[in-house]
Amino acid sequence: MTSVLRHHCLRTLGAGALSVALLCGGTTGALAASPSPGKTASITVKADKTEVKAGDKVTFTGRTKGLKVGSPLVLQHEKSGKWIPLRATAKVKKGSSYALIAKLNTKGAEHLRIAGVSGSRKVYSPTVAVKVK
Repeated sequence: MTSVLRHHCLRTLGAGALSVALLCGGTTGALAASPSPGKTASITVKADKTEVKAGDKVTFTGRTKGLKVGSPLVLQHEKSGKWIPLRATAKVKKGSSYALIAKLNTKGAEHLRIAGVSGSRKVYSPTVAVKVK
């Protein structure tokens, strides 16, 4: 049972990464982003608001380590124990920073994270919570 769930989870993550790459202009940019040898990749995240009304925009900012400038990033939210990519994307800017704006419509506590690709590895930020009223 665990292997079936793991396979399903990996397939979902792969589809999400591919979606990000296609939304950002192709898979070349997503797969070309590789960290320097011996360094691990990471993403930080901070939401400018922790409570919003449904339909309001939230800006997510942070820094990356080990991802090349131009690498695609996507906002994901947790739903029923699965991480689902949202239509909010950004690219790593010069200086390894990013800013991503998303409109949150689902009422309740949203658990969100930023996902990126470093070489063949997926990289995720810590989870941030935003309450949507």
